[in-house]
This record gives sequence, structure tokens and C-alpha cells, in this order.
Amino acid sequence: MTEHNGKDFEPEITVFTCIYCAYMAVDTAGALKIEYPPNIKLIKLPCTGKTDARYLLEAFEQGADGVCVVGCPIGNCHHVDGNKRGRARVAHTKQLLDDVGLGADRLEMYFVSGGMGETFANAVREMNERVRALGPSPLKGR
Repeated sequence: MTEHNGKDFEPEITVFTCIYCAYMAVDTAGALKIEYPPNIKLIKLPCTGKTDARYLLEAFEQGADGVCVVGCPIGNCHHVDGNKRGRARVAHTKQLLDDVGLGADRLEMYFVSGGMGETFANAVREMNERVRALGPSPLKGR
């Protein structure tokens, strides 16, 4: 495993968002000039119900040190239960990450509504700090 100094390591974070609440929260953060880590890569999904373990695992294969999925609040999904399906798929993928030795902590799901720009920013800051503490993805050395 590569030695790392948490202060010097800037993780690559892939963030999957639904096009409704979550992406509106990203927009709100931008409109309000709320800062969040610049090292995140946003990928829009029609709904977090379309989250697939293959997409999440592919993000790690493409170099992400951490991945998060951001969807509408539970009970407020534009596609009724899409965020609940997304949550179940994220939980399944976390188990896969543990099984293969990458670690479930490199993946998380958050729920925000459209006006919650600060909540979105806090979520990606939290994820950034968590992954910084974990260090680079073990896949990076391959």
C-alpha cells in the first residue's frame, strides 16, 4: 500500500446525482457561492433508482478514490421509490466493496432537497475528508 500524508493527498470523488433534487442542490450551492471541494466529478442520473453497481464500480476502476450518490429525500422522490432502490443498490455495492477489499467507506449515499445547497456542500466535504483519511484507492497502484 502506498504511504500517504492525509494533508497532501487530494482524493478524486465521483458524485452521482439525480436530475431533480440533488442536482438542484448543486445548482443552489453554486448560486449561493457555497464552496465545496473542487475535486469532485458530477455525473447526472435521471433518478438514483437508476444507480447500478456496475456504474459505481466503474467509477473506482476509472480512478475515483471515493464515490457518493446524492438523491431526493426519502419520501420525496420524483419517481416515487427511486431513491429507495438507489439506497438498496448502494448498500449492495458497499458489501461488494468490502468483499473485494476496497472498503465500504469509500461509497456513501446522501439525500437532499433542491434548496439544500449547504447540505450538499457539507455532504461532499464530509466524503472528501473521509476518503482523504482512507488514502488513495488501492486500485490506483495497478
